[in-house]
Amino acid sequence: MCLAIPAEVIELLPDQMARVSLDGVIKVVSVALVAPITVGDYVIVHVGFALTRIDPEEAQRTLALLAEMGQIATEVAP
Repeated sequence: MCLAIPAEVIELLPDQMARVSLDGVIKVVSVALVAPITVGDYVIVHVGFALTRIDPEEAQRTLALLAEMGQIATEVAP
């Protein structure tokens, strides 16, 4: 199963790379598929690549749902 998650662009780097925050986890990803982007944009990240730009409100809703799913999984785990 593949999962792509929203990330906020926090720094633009050389060679079409960017530093992003995945709900607080910092990663460096390629933004070649969605360039040009700016700091503060949200992108969908999968396997080290930003696939598309996403609306900030939609990104926050998705992150909230993922957090809720994690909480539910914790509550029902044996």
